[in-house]
Amino acid sequence: MNLIEIIEHNFAENIATKQRTLEKAKNSIALGAQLMTHSLLSGGKILSCGNGGSAGEAQLFSSKMLNRFQMERPGLPAIALSTDTSILTSIANDYNYDQIFSRQVAALGQETDLLLIITTSGNSGNIVSALDMAHERKMKVIALTGQSGGEVSSRLAHDDVEIRVDSDTPIRIQETHLLIIHCLGDLVDSQLMGTNPNQH
Repeated sequence: MNLIEIIEHNFAENIATKQRTLEKAKNSIALGAQLMTHSLLSGGKILSCGNGGSAGEAQLFSSKMLNRFQMERPGLPAIALSTDTSILTSIANDYNYDQIFSRQVAALGQETDLLLIITTSGNSGNIVSALDMAHERKMKVIALTGQSGGEVSSRLAHDDVEIRVDSDTPIRIQETHLLIIHCLGDLVDSQLMGTNPNQH
């Protein structure tokens, strides 16, 4: 393929992935937003985690909650667990890398809180450990996944929510996770503020 064909291929795959995921996951996205809103209205906060690009998306989500999304509103309590290098490296050094998120969930998580997991494979040890710890803390979990959902999918409780991207390609999954995060932000604002944020 020449350069233009590569560009066209990427755009076509992106659009097709999002269209498939819309049909299969729209109800899960709505349910996830309802869980988030219930947690926030109950005095809870949203903890989020991921690795690599998914860590960046977790941080983006938290920034949109704490600051603002598309409309003026009070900041909402959200913490990305991938941001503090001193915490991450001390846990990895003193224990092991698989515990870098779970030890934070153990220390910070409360029953009214929610854990947002972002993972393309669903099989990362530190993500699975964070999920298990959230359940120990009696927290609900929203998992943004792809491919088969991996180990994360098999460990979710009946009242957790999995939002799975219909793709086996990590970059397509991450691109669609970003759109889902933006949808969740819109839906939370809409529920909390009683208006359509896209009208502002």
